[in-house]
Amino acid sequence: MRLIRANWSAPAHIHALTTTRLGGVSYAPFNGLNLGDHVGDDLASVLANRQQLIQALGLTQSPQWLKQVHGTEVVELTQASHNSAVIQTADASATQIPGLACVIMTADCLPVLFTNKKGTHVAAAHAGWRGLAAGVLEKTLSRFDSNDEILAWMGPAIGPLAFEVGAEVKAVFVEHDPLAEIAFKPSPTKPDGRFLADLYALARLRLKAAGVVDISGGEHCTFSDDENFFSYRRDNITGRMASLIWIEPR
Repeated sequence: MRLIRANWSAPAHIHALTTTRLGGVSYAPFNGLNLGDHVGDDLASVLANRQQLIQALGLTQSPQWLKQVHGTEVVELTQASHNSAVIQTADASATQIPGLACVIMTADCLPVLFTNKKGTHVAAAHAGWRGLAAGVLEKTLSRFDSNDEILAWMGPAIGPLAFEVGAEVKAVFVEHDPLAEIAFKPSPTKPDGRFLADLYALARLRLKAAGVVDISGGEHCTFSDDENFFSYRRDNITGRMASLIWIEPR
């Protein structure tokens, strides 16, 4: 199992990482460590993969998996919500409970993990372009105290040379913030009305506008690295990576 751990200035008791497809028991086209139970993979394989992850990370309880819908709903996780059998529909979660991991799944969309500098509150957000444009990062930040200094880490997502979008996507972001223009370049293969979008740059703009200055990550491309990452845009039928953050129990 290969894990990509956040390289940031978070307190030592904050753990943050993204899985890769390496490891696990799933067969093609989900081959490797597929953690998504909604993509057509054998459920027994997915559950085995999740158990492998829990054991590898030394977690004492399962992460709080979500039903993601490319929206902006953020849930605050408690021990009671974790003990419930209900899978919550949301695209971000936050918690102050040590040992309870926030987790979101991706296969091109951008995972963003958050903590305050005190290390008392953590969050994870699923930011595809729809959620990003609709404000999922800002809504996640609203879960923290207004005087908290926030750190953000951007996990692996589709890179700026691979994410082709239409003019309508560009228009949504530029209407919100004219500076977003810098995150779009004409497609070299379809220059008339198609653009290459930099999801990382768009997220940085939104985070900085919300007052976050300590932003890390953003160096991977899920689309171009098929050895390490699942990519929905590349393969259509594929697995999911997971990005997790939790406070180490003391």
